[in-house]
Amino acid sequence: MPDPVDHRNLTITGRHKAVTGNVSVENDVTVIVTQAYGPKGDNLVGISGVDFDGHPAVTVGVRIEGKEGQVHLSPIHGDGRKSKPFDIPYGTRCELFCPVSGLPLDLVGEVEDGSGARYFAIYLTPQLSRGSMVMISDVWGHYHSRIIDDFELISAWAARHG
Repeated sequence: MPDPVDHRNLTITGRHKAVTGNVSVENDVTVIVTQAYGPKGDNLVGISGVDFDGHPAVTVGVRIEGKEGQVHLSPIHGDGRKSKPFDIPYGTRCELFCPVSGLPLDLVGEVEDGSGARYFAIYLTPQLSRGSMVMISDVWGHYHSRIIDDFELISAWAARHG
């Protein structure tokens, strides 16, 4: 699948505090996901009671090798902390699903880094738009998530202003 980002028309403005309110920028460089939704619009933030630095976790379901549980991800972009229900070896491909509906997360496409990883969508608005989503990898330990808000790649902006 081709890269879902229209790089030719991509514009990084740095005006993300005013874009949707679903992603906040603190200290001009910290990007925090404050709302996240599964493939049917189910809320994924704050459903577990787990938080990271006072910010509620984003929770997704994971299945591997006959095991199933919830993984609680830090909502702070670039923060690799997570809470997992069982040991998951580095490099394991995981089946990602919504912990509320049980439906698989929507496939966005292949990660183009030769890893074989794929991106799956966690939406930033209840409208479930690919213009506002977090793309997460299905390979454990592959830290290449991307945040797109109002069709702008915030990940690239945050990295340049870090």
